[in-house]
Amino acid sequence: MPKSKHDKVSLTKTAKKGLELKQNLIEELQKCVDTYKYLFTFSVANMRNSKLKDIRNTRKHSQMFFGKNKVMMVVLGRRPADEYRDNLHQVSKKQRGEVGVLFTNCTKEEVNEWFTKYAEMDYARAGNKAAFTVSLDPEPLEQFPHSMELQLRQLGLPTALRRGVVTQLSDYETCKEGDVLTPEQARVLKLFGYEMAEFKVIMKYVWDAQSERFQQVGDDMPESASESAEESEDDDND
Repeated sequence: MPKSKHDKVSLTKTAKKGLELKQNLIEELQKCVDTYKYLFTFSVANMRNSKLKDIRNTRKHSQMFFGKNKVMMVVLGRRPADEYRDNLHQVSKKQRGEVGVLFTNCTKEEVNEWFTKYAEMDYARAGNKAAFTVSLDPEPLEQFPHSMELQLRQLGLPTALRRGVVTQLSDYETCKEGDVLTPEQARVLKLFGYEMAEFKVIMKYVWDAQSERFQQVGDDMPESASESAEESEDDDND
């Protein structure tokens, strides 16, 4: 295996405890780079910590890091001159927003196939777009205790207590398809069991430890072409 370009990364102006935690993470990340065959970068749609934890538990043969973008960029290197291994600065360029990295010895085809098929539905949050229109019919809402009637009314539903039963008095359109959901709408959808958010992990790029190539997942273009495409993309974003 090619020798790493540098052995240690130091972080300054950090509290002693914070420095120790970061240094441990740095060592763990470097160990992963030196141990695993592939490093994938991925993005997450409709992030849910519990579902990301489920993936980690399912794929214990791999290592997944999420939400450590700045540390990741320091470890891997921001430029060719300070990268840990050849072309890892290309990975650093992708560490922005809700993204992470996956270290694995599984083949690129297996990883891409597994994550392409994996998706979990969950309740939408405020700010998400409604996937479909939801209209609620007037009827007794026996699934709710009488103590919730005031809460439902405060959320905008036309409700009242009828003989101790929470009852919807008239039609109520909770949302239309494409609406940007308010906190109240998101809460109503959750109370009535409408799941609209699809949690999904999308593999974007892969770095091969043996060849030290960095490329898009499913892309077989040569390394030089990949780097040219990256440089062109960066120029467009400047």
